[in-house]
Amino acid sequence: MNVDLENAQKEFIKYTEKFNLKDKNVKGKQLHSLRVMKISSQIAINLKLNKEQIQIATLIGLLHDIGRFKQYTEIGLGDNLEGFDHGDYGAKVLFEDNMIRKFIEKSKYDEIIKKAIINHNKFSIEKGLTEEEQIFAKIIRDADKIDILYESEEIFYKGNEETINKSILSDKIYNQFMEKTLIIKEKNVILKYIEDITCVLAFIFDINYTTSFKIINEKNYINNILDRYKFEDKETQEKVNKIKKLANEYIENKIKEGTQKWK
Repeated sequence: MNVDLENAQKEFIKYTEKFNLKDKNVKGKQLHSLRVMKISSQIAINLKLNKEQIQIATLIGLLHDIGRFKQYTEIGLGDNLEGFDHGDYGAKVLFEDNMIRKFIEKSKYDEIIKKAIINHNKFSIEKGLTEEEQIFAKIIRDADKIDILYESEEIFYKGNEETINKSILSDKIYNQFMEKTLIIKEKNVILKYIEDITCVLAFIFDINYTTSFKIINEKNYINNILDRYKFEDKETQEKVNKIKKLANEYIENKIKEGTQKWK
């Protein structure tokens, strides 16, 4: 089976053009999806998947946030909306009215695509997935996180250094990071500045594949994100220095260990 990725991308652009691309959030999500598409392909290629699997991983990267466009227009921004999950919503948008057929003709991979999109934003991957379903879920989770690191360097908070330099990193957020775990955000609490940045950096603790760690390392995201700030609060600066050291060591160790499970 061959997936026409060129057509899928054209259909994606056509679909997103129905929404207000002058809105920076909508346009940003369109560009994010196109970047994640490329990162997903890169990871799949480096994992030495077959041609068909690489195409499916690439397609999932393109479609993983498909629900965001209707969400931003009809429901609202953010992930703190009561009872709302953009992964679940994306799967609903794609499959409820069979919109998926605009992007891929055959239904062979529908369940894999659906489960990858549902699981791409969850705190952890749901249990009960097949080995193949897990691989595609892990690829999109890695690719999505890598691009959010890119956005944290190039888009989020850029030009806002003065405000961030005045921010404080709480012990609660800092300690979770130092435990090498994803940071659990409290419901209805919006983290700002260095606390939000620390949550994004903690994504490295949920990266699955060696090739993904190599991308993060080659792009130098940890240093590029943190080195632009000079915190006025001495304790916060000391915490950030320790976060940077731990993060870089963790990435280097993961690359050395070779965490790829795909044979």
